[in-house]
Amino acid sequence: MPFPPPPRMPSGPRRRSLFASAAGAVLLVGCSPGPDTDGTAGSPSAADRARVRAARDSAALVERYDAVIAAHPPLAERLSPLRAEVVRHVAAFGGTAAAKATPSASASPSVAASPSAVPADEKGALAELAAAERTLSDRRTEQLLDLPGELARLLASVAAAGAAHVYLLTEGDG
Repeated sequence: MPFPPPPRMPSGPRRRSLFASAAGAVLLVGCSPGPDTDGTAGSPSAADRARVRAARDSAALVERYDAVIAAHPPLAERLSPLRAEVVRHVAAFGGTAAAKATPSASASPSVAASPSAVPADEKGALAELAAAERTLSDRRTEQLLDLPGELARLLASVAAAGAAHVYLLTEGDG
């Protein structure tokens, strides 16, 4: 009795391999970062809104620095490097800082200020500026968990810089 010929192996991938590859591709596409929207076509994502808010808050902080410098010119030398760093924060978030722009309506009232709102004494002006930096730094730290990686890292870095500014603004006190 002769043995039957061995079964013929089909050339190319097997059907199971194709199904596994297709399922893997679907999973990868489903997990890959796509457009970061909040479910509404054409609306900005949560990350985009956070970036705009961070730029706006930093721009309002620049305005606060400008108000303190205008009210207390002897503080200009001490505050100018900190103000310049806050201007860089605005740019890092994609905004622009106009030196004498009016505060936006959505800017935090604890951050935006006019020269008339600056305390008359330098120590009080520095204390209010430090409080604005601290408030903004704390708010940014709280937002970190809700943001994607790169933006969260940027926000963490800027929050840390704000905390350093608080120290520099208050180090002469005590």
